[in-house]
Amino acid sequence: QVQLAESGGGLVQAGGSLRLSCAASGSFYRINDMGWYRQAAGKERDLVATISRGGDTNYGDSVKGRFSISRDNVKNTIDLQMNSLKPEDTAVYYCNALYLPKNPTAYTASHRSWGQGTQVTVSS
Repeated sequence: QVQLAESGGGLVQAGGSLRLSCAASGSFYRINDMGWYRQAAGKERDLVATISRGGDTNYGDSVKGRFSISRDNVKNTIDLQMNSLKPEDTAVYYCNALYLPKNPTAYTASHRSWGQGTQVTVSS
């Protein structure tokens, strides 16, 4: 089981920056993809950014060019640098990890874990 702990949310004015961090801990064989998703009030949870173990990244269209995701495979952490924030970026941001449990076989499927979420509020 992987536990995810997020930090770095808060209140910022439009045009400002915030940096979110997520640390994974627990018992597992390997963490594969990690990422951030967000959910605004009354809306579905959407992709913000993901990063593979090898460093390949994928971003949601609304954050491309403004947000940057990075990863430390030794510490099992990811960061999300958010620049040029807009009021529409206001949401709860959730860290996510796909991982293999201990003692996997060739048939073991990846498991998914979610963090508790951290609030990001951008004022206009």
